[in-house]
Amino acid sequence: MKKIEAQTLEAAYEEAARHFDCSVTELDIVVVQQPKKGFLGFLSQKAVIVAKEKAAVSEQVPVSESRPERFEERSEPVAAEENFSEDDVREYEEVYEDDSYYTESSDDLEVIAEEVKEKINRLFSTLCFELDAIDVRPYDDNTLLIEFNGEDAALLIGKEGYRYKALSYMIFNWINAEYQLQLRLEIAEFLQNQEESIARYLTGVCESIDRDGHAQTRVLDGVLVQIALKQLRERYHDKYVAIRSTRDGGKYIIINDYHNY
Repeated sequence: MKKIEAQTLEAAYEEAARHFDCSVTELDIVVVQQPKKGFLGFLSQKAVIVAKEKAAVSEQVPVSESRPERFEERSEPVAAEENFSEDDVREYEEVYEDDSYYTESSDDLEVIAEEVKEKINRLFSTLCFELDAIDVRPYDDNTLLIEFNGEDAALLIGKEGYRYKALSYMIFNWINAEYQLQLRLEIAEFLQNQEESIARYLTGVCESIDRDGHAQTRVLDGVLVQIALKQLRERYHDKYVAIRSTRDGGKYIIINDYHNY
């Protein structure tokens, strides 16, 4: 079995055929990751497949002199028309989930932070923003802190934090897929200020919860609803805390006992 990465699925298939010295039709191939072009090469990802040769048709099939070693490695051949067994599926899943195939997951967090810092600074150096060098460092064992500052940093926040939310979504999808890490994005102290503002607002909400056992917030804009959700779930881990939508698309949070939601 061989795991292969390439820019496209076609290139991956060709590489698999070359590796096994056979036609693609003679291989069992599972696609574990579709290729993506990304944005300016920033969120691109390669095609990833796992390939292996199909089993021999029967024990009476003559062994080719040019490829004897492949048949010697097989124990009991299986008919070619048989479907994948559950063991085959598990075998592919184990290859896909095995961290050894993804060298980044075993790297030191400081090394990953330096790599992300170099890439994200290179990307934003091509854009029309006056920014200081973007700082990237570990926030905790599973999270990277990415911090933007500079003359035009506030422009990355946007009205009611919509640009902030979009940028956060893009960067998170990149580092989570590439390094299996979480993200804390700070732009000109925007996140810190929003967290402090929400914490002050939630004081009254928490008093209602402690007194009555339930409550709901007002409609919250943009990233505020996610900040409030995180803070409430951290404090009331034994209650049902969820986002609800109004008819016009506004978002608010309800807090209740699990059997009353």
